[in-house]
Amino acid sequence: MSAPWTAALCLGVWGLLLPKPAASQGAVPIAITCFTRGLDIRKEKVDVLCPGGCPLEEFSVFGNIVYASVSSICGAAVHRGVIDISGGPVRVYSLPGRENYSSVDANGVQSQTLSRWSASFTVTKGKSNTQEATGRSVSTAHPPTGKRLKKTPEKKSGNKECKADIAFLIDGSFNIGQRRFNLQKNFVGKVALMLGIGTEGPHVGLVQASEHPKIEFYLKNFTSAKDVLFAIKEVGFRGGNSNTGKALKHTAQKFFTADTGVRKGIPKVVVVFIDGWPSDDIEEAGIVAREFGVNVFIVSVAKPIPEELGMVQDAAFVDKAVCRNNGFFSYHIPNWFGTTKYVKPLVQKLCTHEQMMCSKTCYNSVNIAFLIDGSSSVGDNNFRLMLDFVSNIAKTFEISDIGAKIAAVQFTYDQRTEFSFTDYSTKENVLAVIGNIRYMSGGTATGDAISFTVRNVFGPVRDSPNKNFLVIITDGQSYDDVRGPAAAAHDAGITIFSVGVAWAPLDDLKDMASKPKESHAFFTREFTGLEPIVSDVIRGICRDFLESQQ
Repeated sequence: MSAPWTAALCLGVWGLLLPKPAASQGAVPIAITCFTRGLDIRKEKVDVLCPGGCPLEEFSVFGNIVYASVSSICGAAVHRGVIDISGGPVRVYSLPGRENYSSVDANGVQSQTLSRWSASFTVTKGKSNTQEATGRSVSTAHPPTGKRLKKTPEKKSGNKECKADIAFLIDGSFNIGQRRFNLQKNFVGKVALMLGIGTEGPHVGLVQASEHPKIEFYLKNFTSAKDVLFAIKEVGFRGGNSNTGKALKHTAQKFFTADTGVRKGIPKVVVVFIDGWPSDDIEEAGIVAREFGVNVFIVSVAKPIPEELGMVQDAAFVDKAVCRNNGFFSYHIPNWFGTTKYVKPLVQKLCTHEQMMCSKTCYNSVNIAFLIDGSSSVGDNNFRLMLDFVSNIAKTFEISDIGAKIAAVQFTYDQRTEFSFTDYSTKENVLAVIGNIRYMSGGTATGDAISFTVRNVFGPVRDSPNKNFLVIITDGQSYDDVRGPAAAAHDAGITIFSVGVAWAPLDDLKDMASKPKESHAFFTREFTGLEPIVSDVIRGICRDFLESQQ
């Protein structure tokens, strides 16, 4: 066969593979935004014009060469090398859906994996013979770079009052069947919608339990309710045994990682849907989940009737799998019909972060106030060493609006609240303000300072679920009584660690410290000796926290 005929045949095959053109070759490209998705363009073939300056790190792209239609068109074009960040014309071809979109890092864009989607597209170099674009930019979930569209910020940020990273573990076994599987997906979609998903609200992912578990999408894949609903709709029924224990264990170990989108200080939650009963042991999986700090909720549907109990490995499987067997973490729905009324109560549970007992650790569930001696005997240089000591302790904890909280008071004869528990909710801000504390200089009235701190710093957070700690750093003898104010602090549920330097009397340190005194009172001759005490105080806080939880 001659070369021209070979070329013609190849072009003909390529023409059969690609959809027929929807517009003439002279059509002017449509202006789109950085975040216009394939599913926003409802044509088999279309020329578009991507703007310049799109932020690469904000592109949402799924796949490689062939992209899921939920992907950004301009992101896919940059990923494939069709255009660069300066933008340009792109030709988009619609393709059928597929399974297993791969993750590839290319041209500064990291694409993500996606197990399945109903439609795809690919991109090639577009028309470059015109600089004019027709019509308005196709609207998307994100505003175009440089032009902010009017939009309520709540829709993007989500429900800030609901802090949770949630994995929905749905039943995909033959127990539930195709019809009830679809009803289950509808219910999960309603829950996801009411949660208020957003960048600063809850994030969700989905895992399907069957013979073998399958992570359908991760926390980082979608941060809008609309995209999550699309993704849930696309999940296909797998069938097989209901190996819920195997799926729960897999979720606890593999789903909640920094790479998959888990956020520090945010409760990790798995909502397990069980239609009937699990085919395997779920108790061990519950133990593993608790060890990984995951809060397990069980939503049971159609509990086994007495005649079926003989087929159930453990009739108490719900109580043994949940985070705590206190009624809060278990939820029952009679059947999959008429489930709308069960959505709101479940959402309210998932958004009650104070109750997420399995996420609570000494690093995210404590209030720590530092009482810092600013007397004249300390001096400027040593005062900076005291602030370094405070910073090194504070930076160990997961500081957030629902996590650990830090406060600081400086004292001489007077007291000055440098910042309270509610002033700063990020570690960066807390460390910055500690570094900027100004040295007061003056006398030493430690007893009055303890009373001031209990009243003005701990008083406003007396109803906080966090455990309260006070770390006192002083270099000398107090001119007033410390025993009475310290006893009052202990009675108020505040654990005190006393750290003395130089001339601080050991008797005062022990009088202030909580019991056992030997593990709550520390002393060093030099201010440079504060650094080794940092780890002792942190270990002490975690030890006391764990004991309080038993």
